[in-house]
Amino acid sequence: MNQALKEKLATYQKRVERGIEQLLPTASTRPERLHAAVRYSMEAGGKRIRPVLVIAASELFPSQADPLAAAVAIECLHTYTLIHDDLPSIDDSDLRRGRPSCHIQFDEATAVLAGDSLLTYAFQLLARNYTQQPSLAIGLVHDLATASSSERLIGGQMEDIDNEGKPIDAETLRYIHENKTGALLTAALTMGLRFCGPSAEQLQQIEAVGYHLGLTFQIVDDILDATSNAKELGKPVGNDSASDKSTYVALHGIDGAYREAKKHTAEALEAAEALGGNNAFLLDLIGDLEHRIN
Repeated sequence: MNQALKEKLATYQKRVERGIEQLLPTASTRPERLHAAVRYSMEAGGKRIRPVLVIAASELFPSQADPLAAAVAIECLHTYTLIHDDLPSIDDSDLRRGRPSCHIQFDEATAVLAGDSLLTYAFQLLARNYTQQPSLAIGLVHDLATASSSERLIGGQMEDIDNEGKPIDAETLRYIHENKTGALLTAALTMGLRFCGPSAEQLQQIEAVGYHLGLTFQIVDDILDATSNAKELGKPVGNDSASDKSTYVALHGIDGAYREAKKHTAEALEAAEALGGNNAFLLDLIGDLEHRIN
């Protein structure tokens, strides 16, 4: 990662952390155990790629409002998926971002409810903070709700579970990852761009960026699960193989997965360049995500 990208990313990440601190209920809010679990999971760190993408996309062109609440909302929704993914009934993972998973730190019932709370709070944030821009609020809610729906994120997760231990073809694998991972990354970009009052064509263009970026992101995740270690990754590794999960590594091998990641990175860069605007940071970030460590 070059120094300019590193500094800009750190600036965005600090802004997101401040937003999380300011916009979430305090850990002492009743019921305290629930809100402590919400805070524990939201304050666990991570690169904050989705909220960063919201802010970066909002700065491509002149913006109508502050995107911070939308950025925190998408991180709330993302964190809910992580809490639920880690549960014994799904991925049964004891470690998340280098710390005990929510259900290990608290208990399974609290983790389920903490995830539920973050899911609903995401939309509460959007409704509360953009009342003065109703068309913007509707667009933000539409993007986040659609991306996290039974036909997108949750649907991708369901098909991932259903295909464990089964032979899988390239189309099914693409469907799983386009929806399980790509949908929310795409929503981050469309939500951010909505702050600029975009045309339908611009929204379509940034959706193409998100589609290819999402696939790259998931392919690299698959590679890291097969090649990294728990200390570097901040979560258990080898779970995909142990669970017979559908991955690009399982279907294409390590070298083939790398080739797929490079192909989708190139497509994402091409779409981002065509969109134009203040896109230097976005282009650098897309290029760097292919080479991320975790």
